[in-house]
Amino acid sequence: MRFARYGNPGAERPAMLDGEGRLRDLSGVVPDLAGEVLGQLPQVNPDALPLVEGSPRLGPPVGGTGKFIGIGLNFSDHAAEAGMEPPPEPIVFMKATSSICGPNDTVSLPRGSEKSDWEVELGIVIGRRAKYVNEADALGHVAGYTIVNDVSERHFQTERKGQWTKGKSCDTFGPIGPWLVTPDEVGDPQALAMALDLNGERMQSGSTSAMIFGVAHLVSYLSQMMTLHPGDVIATGTPPGVGMGMKPPRFLRPGDVMELEIEGLGRQRQEVAMDD
Repeated sequence: MRFARYGNPGAERPAMLDGEGRLRDLSGVVPDLAGEVLGQLPQVNPDALPLVEGSPRLGPPVGGTGKFIGIGLNFSDHAAEAGMEPPPEPIVFMKATSSICGPNDTVSLPRGSEKSDWEVELGIVIGRRAKYVNEADALGHVAGYTIVNDVSERHFQTERKGQWTKGKSCDTFGPIGPWLVTPDEVGDPQALAMALDLNGERMQSGSTSAMIFGVAHLVSYLSQMMTLHPGDVIATGTPPGVGMGMKPPRFLRPGDVMELEIEGLGRQRQEVAMDD
């Protein structure tokens, strides 16, 4: 099943998609796609739900996210592009939850931005509390999957000293969505094609099969260090083709348009602007 949230920022309503891809309002069944609801998503016939008229804004498909966790250099081909050895353990960083926005919202470059970059990533949405889980049981804690654009200001991230978080957490630097797709519909999360276009030109093309640390390993690994709660989102790394890896490097500018797609998870589209 495919779930979504629609409406104005901060006032999104839960929905699911019917067989024709139309939004059906789910607010009469659950208050939101958040918290404990994610551990037992409603099993309802979408055709029995009210049809959402028009083309409302889509918000992030999960609410109440307490942790937005990023994994760095998790694709073997991206590590090679960056000229770095594959890490022996997952590289973990945090993105501020205030960076989260809808899949088609405008991405605003912060003041002083010189090197903002794009990253299409598979997002894991946690559905059940996970603490010290083993890898064999890890997927049972996953509510579903989504697309994340891990927008990154490389100057902030790597040249201003300190941790990566400062280049990952700017407002609007975490578009999530459009859908939360349940594991049964996704199938093997390690066999999904991924792509990102900038102004209609293909920049990134890859597959989750190139992930160094797969979904089950990441959920298990992180649960040894922090309890994962329903609604937490893990961005699992990106394939090659990011701007900083180009010769010469290429970075986002106002007026650019990013379009992202992961097999079975839908599409995102963001226009780029300068922050006020």
